[in-house]
Amino acid sequence: MGEGNYTKAVAASHRRFQTALNRARTRQAVLNAYWKHKKEHERMLSQHLKEEFRETNRRKNKIAPR
Repeated sequence: MGEGNYTKAVAASHRRFQTALNRARTRQAVLNAYWKHKKEHERMLSQHLKEEFRETNRRKNKIAPR
């Protein structure tokens, strides 16, 4: 998931969340939409940070130690 893909995925997630909120007819449905969105968001962020850390390590390893 590159930088652009992450941004697109977050935007799509937020659109789905807004749609779910607009369709919710009960208090519980609103909460369920939030918890589902939160879990999805955390999963995407975790994956994104792992990829950034891998890239950081790749670049770090190319630099010779002093």
